Amino acid sequence: MAKSKDSFFKREKEKKRLQDRKEKEERKIQRKAEAQKGLGIDSMMAYVDEYGNLSSTPPDPRNKIEIKAEDIQISIPPLSQRTEEERMHKGIVSGFNEEKGYGFIRDLHSNESYFVHVNSLREPIKPGNKVSFLSERGPKGMVAVDVQKLV
Repeated sequence: MAKSKDSFFKREKEKKRLQDRKEKEERKIQRKAEAQKGLGIDSMMAYVDEYGNLSSTPPDPRNKIEIKAEDIQISIPPLSQRTEEERMHKGIVSGFNEEKGYGFIRDLHSNESYFVHVNSLREPIKPGNKVSFLSERGPKGMVAVDVQKLV
C-alpha cells in the first residue's frame, strides 16, 4: 500500500486558502451591494459657513460680505512700517564684558535675552543698568542695536 502524497498539513493549508478566498469573495459582493453608485459629487461636497464650520448645505449668497485683500493682515507689520516708539524695547543689562566688548540685555516686557556688542552702544553700560534699544535679526538670533541708558 502506497502512502498519500499529500500530508495532513498540506490538506489543512489548502482548506484554509480556499476558505480565505471564499470569505474575500463574500466581502467583495457585500461591498458592491452597499455601494452608493450614481450619487455624484454633490453627495461628497462639504461647505464652510460664515463662522468657519463645515455644513452640508451651500452658503446663502445674500449673506456674502465683500472683503478687500489689502485689508487682511496675516501677521504683524514689518519693522519698517512701525513707528520708532513701537520698535523701542526697554530692558536691563544682565551682563557685559568690557574686555571682550559684548554682553546681554534682558527685555522687561518679553523677558527675552538680546545680544549686544560694544559697537551698538551710544554710551558705556554696566550690568544692572536700565536701557532702551532697538532689536534686529543678527546672524545667530536677535541683537540689540542703538542701545542707550535710561535715567
